[in-house]
Amino acid sequence: QVRLLESGGGSVLPGESLNVSCVASGSTEQSYLITWFRQAPGKEREGVAGVFTNTGGKLIANSVLGRFTVSREKARHTVTLQMRRLEPEDSAMYYCAAAGPPWNFPWETPAHYPYWGQGTQVTVSS
Repeated sequence: QVRLLESGGGSVLPGESLNVSCVASGSTEQSYLITWFRQAPGKEREGVAGVFTNTGGKLIANSVLGRFTVSREKARHTVTLQMRRLEPEDSAMYYCAAAGPPWNFPWETPAHYPYWGQGTQVTVSS
């Protein structure tokens, strides 16, 4: 079992940048797909970006392509979502989630992830 802890959320102005991080602990020797999801009030949880901890391979949602990137520091069991040119529509609770292999599922689908962090709030407002 793996435990996930998010950090780095906050309030920023439109156009600014923000990084949020997810640190894994517990069974970190196993490979995972760790994905960032976000959920705004009244909306469905949306997959934003994911990374495979063994290879570093990345997945990015079309809705944030070109503005968001994702990376992992394998030795520190950390996955970071780098968000640039933030917009008010990016305001949401951001969660990281983990799934072990096999990864033969749509990566943006929350139901396939058994492990979740508590979330960190990102607010973009002028």
